Formats: sequence, structure tokens, C-alpha cells
Amino acid sequence: MLAHAWVIPAVMVLSFALILFFGKRLPRKGHEIGLVAIGIAFVLSSVCAVEWVGRSADLTVAPAVSEAHGTGQASEIADHDGSGAAAAAEDDGGEEAHEVEPIRAPVVREATWFENGQVKIKAGIHMDGLAVVMLFVVTLISLAVHVFSTSYMHDDRRYTHFFAALSLFTAGMLIMVTAGNTLQLLFGWEMMGLCSFMLIGHWWEEKNNSDAALKAFFTTRTGDIGLLVGISILFFAAGSTFDIAIINRAALSGDISHTVLLAAAAALFCAVIGKSA
Repeated sequence: MLAHAWVIPAVMVLSFALILFFGKRLPRKGHEIGLVAIGIAFVLSSVCAVEWVGRSADLTVAPAVSEAHGTGQASEIADHDGSGAAAAAEDDGGEEAHEVEPIRAPVVREATWFENGQVKIKAGIHMDGLAVVMLFVVTLISLAVHVFSTSYMHDDRRYTHFFAALSLFTAGMLIMVTAGNTLQLLFGWEMMGLCSFMLIGHWWEEKNNSDAALKAFFTTRTGDIGLLVGISILFFAAGSTFDIAIINRAALSGDISHTVLLAAAAALFCAVIGKSA
């Protein structure tokens, strides 16, 4: 399931489409589709969690060597043949690192999204411990929200549209937490922003609600300027790539200067502030 985790957000996108086009014709106005979809997503996320916990540690990471002995940089050596014979990294002086830490290698599935000149943009999933935890948390809380909303939104004038937006909102979160590159993360992020606007302004006939929706939309869009700036800085700093794993390795190995990282982090933080607000 880890290798096919893309199915989880796909289920919620399908739920959105089915509710939007067929929900009003169903006995419960479409919420049954949303409940079944988020229930499936939660079960599949739980399966991912179980598989991740049971996954063998097939990647060894040499700890950073102290500056007194070498460069102080950590190195990674993947041992995918199952033999456990990955060599320990050596520092500049040729001395072996004292020990290695076995960890679980992430599960990555990618396909080419589009190409722009020499830059090939991929889309896919990057499943590691953080992604697995977030999948479980997002689907669990969204399941609770779906169940609660069946009562809270009972007899609402746009009951079907509410559950369609809720499914799409959940899909946006799931796309974001499983993204392997910053462009795909941006796609999920903006999908969440659109759905937030739709849900906050659900009762748009009342001026306070429509004003609140517009305020939320413009606040998050202002923060998104920081997100775009941060993504752009990291793209060029890491060698023209949006791949999050490559960006992380470049940052940890010192290939990106501290000043550039600080500027990118500040820009990304502005996006987080806008979303939180």
C-alpha cells in the first residue's frame, strides 16, 4: 500500500466528483459517498501505517564526524539488496565513522508531470514516517468531521455542495502531505485554500459570512506570495529542482549557503503565518 498511497487522495477526488454530479439524486443528498470515501481513505492510511512500522531498515546513515576529525558532514549509503553490508562513510582523514544508524528508506513513486526546457517536473508520492503519520491524522480527523457534519448540516440549503467541498478539501491535504516535490505541494496547498474559501463562505447570503470568506482568501493569498518566493529560492539554490528530498540533502550537506536557506525559510514561514491566520 505504501507504493500505491496515491490511491488515498484519489479516492477523495473521486468522492468530490461523484457528490457534485450525483449527490442531489441520492437519498442522503451525497453525504453517504463522502462517508464511504473518507472511511476507505482512513483504512488505507492505517494499512500504510502498519506497513511502515513493519518495514525493515534498509538504509544506513553515517553520523556526522566531529570537526576535529573531518568535515562534519553526514553521508548516506543505501543498502537495497537486503544483505546489510552497507559500508560506513569515511571522513576526509580516511577514518571510518564510529557507527551507523539503520533507518527505513522512503517509498517513492514518480511519473513525469510535464517538461519545460531542460527541467523535468515529476508528480508522485514520497512516503516516509512523517507522511504516514500525517495521512493517518488527516483521514482520522476528516472522518470525525464528516460524521459530525451529517447532523450539524442537516437540512442545510446547500448540503450536497458542503460535502463535495469537504471531500475536495481533504484531498488537498492528502496531496500536500504525500507530495514529493514543492510544485505538487503547492498544488495541494492551493486546493485547500480554494476549499477554505468555499466552506467559510458556505452561507454567502449573509454579509458577515461572505466578508469572512473574502478575508480568509486574501489573507492566505498574501501568505502564498511567501510560499512562491521560498519555492523559487530553493529551486535555484538546489540546482534547478523542485524535489523535496534533493533540496533537503543539499541543505543538510552544506551545498546551499546559510543566508540563502534563511531567506527561503523566512519566505516559507510567511506562507505558514498566512495560512494559520
